Amino acid sequence: MTHVMVKGSNVPLDAPGIRAVLRWSPASGTPDVDASVLLLGRDGRVRSDADFVFYNEPRHPSGLARHLPKQRVAEGLTDTVEVDLAALDAGVDRVVIAASCDGGAFRMVRDLCVLLYDTSGPRHAPLVTFDVRPDTGDETALNCGELYRKDGGWKFRAVGQGYATGLVGLATEFGITVDDVEPDAGRTDPPQTSAPSQARSQPQQEPGPTSAYGYPLQAPTGGHVPAQPAYGYPQPVAAPGPPPVAPPVHQQPQPGYPAYGYPQPVGATAPAGNGTAAFTLPPQGPQFQPGR
Repeated sequence: MTHVMVKGSNVPLDAPGIRAVLRWSPASGTPDVDASVLLLGRDGRVRSDADFVFYNEPRHPSGLARHLPKQRVAEGLTDTVEVDLAALDAGVDRVVIAASCDGGAFRMVRDLCVLLYDTSGPRHAPLVTFDVRPDTGDETALNCGELYRKDGGWKFRAVGQGYATGLVGLATEFGITVDDVEPDAGRTDPPQTSAPSQARSQPQQEPGPTSAYGYPLQAPTGGHVPAQPAYGYPQPVAAPGPPPVAPPVHQQPQPGYPAYGYPQPVGATAPAGNGTAAFTLPPQGPQFQPGR
């Protein structure tokens, strides 16, 4: 059975956990709506800032309160929070289900309502529905309703009280510490923390000779004879220090090769008897021979 609530009414809840769904109709110019939940002690204030669960802090440290992602349904858009009532410690006396606007006031939000579901039951049958209507329309945050302890169980009260100071005003009302935020600011970004650098320092290496393609070459060893210039590319440079002594190079006699049509030198013959080398003309043509 679904209880249809009006502002100020209350109803007992027989459920180990509650899923509170904010639902509204999207339209052009409609601001975004966010659900949040606050866990309050007997003094009506949070025990620590961790008791405020919203889009920037979507999970309570105990895991007993959670903010879930937005969804689009046939009736509009939804934003959801869940609380495990049966597992909450005795220090939590009241749970506030809140809504806040980003980019406008609640007068621009149509068909805003809260639906409460039993987390252990089917999703299609809400326990409670409450149409939330702001008093002035200038509100940018609303206390939609409260879950509170009563006679060993839990009850829900439809509240619908608004704040013109947004989520910050709602948070400070219940003891949340807010630093360096304008009172009329909307959604605030989560604080940014710088993670320690994971890079390790590497030893620096002296740059060595570089080949034509940018790859380093090994330093030349002693006695190394450089190659011929590689068409203008830089060659390796020997390591600093006294120049190495190169081993002697033994030149081998080279055989004669045709010089592409040029006459070749004639080898000398054995010395004559007078110690001078005998010289003999090469064979001549018939026209140059004596007696012809």
